Amino acid sequence: MRMRNKKNLIPRMERCAAVQVFEPAAMRGQWASLLPGCTEVRAEMGCGKGQFTAGVAQASPSALLVALEKVPNAMVTAMERVCREEIPNVRFIDTDAANLADIFAPGELAVIYINFPDPWPRKKEAKHRLTAPKFLELYKTALRDGGRIEYKTDQPWLFDWTLEQLEAAGFAVGEVTRDLHAGGVQGIMTNYEAKFHEQGIPIHRCVAVKR
Repeated sequence: MRMRNKKNLIPRMERCAAVQVFEPAAMRGQWASLLPGCTEVRAEMGCGKGQFTAGVAQASPSALLVALEKVPNAMVTAMERVCREEIPNVRFIDTDAANLADIFAPGELAVIYINFPDPWPRKKEAKHRLTAPKFLELYKTALRDGGRIEYKTDQPWLFDWTLEQLEAAGFAVGEVTRDLHAGGVQGIMTNYEAKFHEQGIPIHRCVAVKR
């Protein structure tokens, strides 16, 4: 169930309309055209407030990052960040991963980021996890050969389950760590990740490559 929208949500989103794609299906197979000189297209499954989104986009200016987020109250904060910092290579979609096949053509994506997804801890809820078999098949289709999923979570049991699912789906799994920042901060953090790190909670990460 979605949280109730804030009273000023609509005008805030309207001010950031330039970075939101309202008809993503129309861009299927054409995403690279949105960024002059684009070398690859990436997608983020749930961008939250956009700290990671902005950081990754700034670090890879020739890659177009398409951020999916089904919670507008979070997405608007990410949109405002991107607009404020004048980051040209990010676009936002108000949707979720289940619609991936309608949004991206086969082989269109180079990278998919999945950071701290909802764990859906009950066994009967496993099908809703973003690394459940039905989602992995969507990712596999959308990724080009050699494309990768970069995954992070603070939940050890979910990480173990995800590793099993990735291997069963035929991905080559590597860069496995159960304490990413043990020797100091590595890579770009999400908002949640920064809080977890401050609390001493280990971050689990892996990279899964489409064979």
